[in-house]
Amino acid sequence: MKGVQVTGYGGIDKLEVVDISTPTPEKGEVLVKVKACAINNTEIWMREGAYGTEEKSGWRPEGVHFPRIPGSDITGEIVGVGPDVSDTLIGKNVVLFPFTSSGMEGFEHISVDMSFIGSEYDGGYAEYVVWPSELCYDMPLPAYEESAVFSVSGLTAWHMVGQIKAKPGETVVVTGANGGVGSLNVQIASRVFGSKVIAIVGDMGLEDKMKELGATHVLSYKSHTLADEIVEVNGGPVDSVLDVVGDALFETSISVLKNGGKFCISGSAGGQKTELDFRTIYLKHITLYGSVLGTRDEFRRMLDAVSAGKIKPVIERTFPLEKAGEAQTYFKNSGKLGKIILLPEK
Repeated sequence: MKGVQVTGYGGIDKLEVVDISTPTPEKGEVLVKVKACAINNTEIWMREGAYGTEEKSGWRPEGVHFPRIPGSDITGEIVGVGPDVSDTLIGKNVVLFPFTSSGMEGFEHISVDMSFIGSEYDGGYAEYVVWPSELCYDMPLPAYEESAVFSVSGLTAWHMVGQIKAKPGETVVVTGANGGVGSLNVQIASRVFGSKVIAIVGDMGLEDKMKELGATHVLSYKSHTLADEIVEVNGGPVDSVLDVVGDALFETSISVLKNGGKFCISGSAGGQKTELDFRTIYLKHITLYGSVLGTRDEFRRMLDAVSAGKIKPVIERTFPLEKAGEAQTYFKNSGKLGKIILLPEK
């Protein structure tokens, strides 16, 4: 089969298109013919060594073993089964829950043995992938590309909104609102949980599109008076911030929160380290949440919301599989809206 491997830490030159053997499903597994795989920051940061280049470079203490096929937002068709899996699954169109874990229900995402597809397992930058049958769910939408939008980004966004316990009458600021997770944060907070959303983007040309996704107000992070503008449009401090940016907007985010406000972070594309004045946190009684991925129950509920039309797929562009390097480069450009999708058969 054709696949794209990461051969080591570094630039996109570390992505190599290869011809390798099609994997064979083992006990409890199925063989999935990949139809679409969305790109996430995770596989780019893994390649670049942003998680480290020794131990703990991936999701497990031992680090990533190269070569590795990345890709975690996967949809496809089951075309083969392991020896103990019913062949009635063959032909089923599925979306893959993106990690394995021995954690008890509700705590799967924080188990010490959580292992991620595309990091600890070969992932979706390939024509085929094997995965546990119990972690393959019905696609929420008829199209493979549209259903691939939600696996990692949707689960992450759903869990983030759940962390802050968003509710009607509250205001949520969403940073990086035009990205894969951010655009879903906007939709989930507004359309599912009923909150008012202030979306923060770089390109104000996206304002109308962000409002179509559910944002009440759209502001630019490039403004030197962003904090004042957030408070002004809201008529006062906000209840919560959902952040995927990190350092670049951390000071602003904390400053606009009300007393008792909540800050939830699940990414640091704008800087992985920041300065923190603890006095601001405890004097304002701010709660900080670190958040990544989520539970299987949250995944099911997120897919149900997609099927019900409450959350819409947002796709910026598709690329053929062999253009994975070009796709990852494009992914890092600012100003895009939604997900970048790799298509093995394009």
